Amino acid sequence: MLKLKDNLFNARRWRNQPKLKLWRYAGLMLTYRCSAACRFCYYHCSPQASGLMPVETAIQSWEGLIRLAGDNAKVHITGGEPFLYFDRLAQILKHLSRLGLTPPDSIETNAGVWNSDSELRDQLCFLDDCGVDRLKVSWDAFHEEFVEIEKVQRFIHIAREMLGSHRVLVRWEKHLDRPTGIHQQGPDEKKTTLLAALDADSCRFTGRAAEALAPLVAAHPASDFQGRHCQKALLGSKGVHIDPYGNVFNGQCSGMVIGNVNQMPLDVLWQTFEPDRADFWTVLYEKGPFGLLERALSDGFRPRDTYASKCHLCTDIRRFFFDKGNYSTIIGPHDCYGNNDSRTGGCP
Repeated sequence: MLKLKDNLFNARRWRNQPKLKLWRYAGLMLTYRCSAACRFCYYHCSPQASGLMPVETAIQSWEGLIRLAGDNAKVHITGGEPFLYFDRLAQILKHLSRLGLTPPDSIETNAGVWNSDSELRDQLCFLDDCGVDRLKVSWDAFHEEFVEIEKVQRFIHIAREMLGSHRVLVRWEKHLDRPTGIHQQGPDEKKTTLLAALDADSCRFTGRAAEALAPLVAAHPASDFQGRHCQKALLGSKGVHIDPYGNVFNGQCSGMVIGNVNQMPLDVLWQTFEPDRADFWTVLYEKGPFGLLERALSDGFRPRDTYASKCHLCTDIRRFFFDKGNYSTIIGPHDCYGNNDSRTGGCP
């Protein structure tokens, strides 16, 4: 297990200054492909998305996190939708077992990708045998737009019957008892439902959410975010997400690549990450997304009249940079931004 002083940035800091936290968890994104295309997605996951994590990338990530955090290391598997590629998931879990590595803490799913009770029971039995601790089911009004509620309810019933209620968590279970019927609603009613969902539960406006939800609640000019730096987000995150291609995202900040585990081990990446000495990251560290605005404006960027949050502003600017090819080693991959001709159609 590494110590805080093993990071180059931390080694330059005084004792009372904030440090880059040790990464103790990693979310492995098995794929960007998903059976849904939820409006609140931090990426641009959809049935048309792609990517499938190789076994080797998963193992390298796992081993790097263990070198970083030791016994505190926790890995969860997410997507996209992991159950779309259950065979690959099984290969990774079998390989972990052969190497004697700790099994995943949890697997995240929308609970809508299974064909029969018997198939689901076989899959859950396999996960249990592999030592998977928990299943986390994502459910809310945004998922309800794409996933059959009856199928989700049946999944949860079978999973809790086999694994125990304490091992099957639902985010947010309250919505299962009060479905909105959003998939049958017209534009005006759907907008009311989406606003109510945003009011009930917080949303990070990155990825598709910045395009499909943020305009519903945008109320701030870009200037309101002047001086709102990202030091806490960059330093305080206790983990990373690693996409199917090996790209590493700090915490929940999707679409900004710190490095790639196929090119540099995760523990070495943490040791060498200096957010105050790396062009793009330095701007976010010192000034936040507003600091990127001057460069964007000089390249022809036209800001929106209002934004929902500084993450919304950041994503809007990064979308522009992505289309222009600016900061191409950091801003990507395309799965976090979608193609110009395939963006989900914004607000109803």
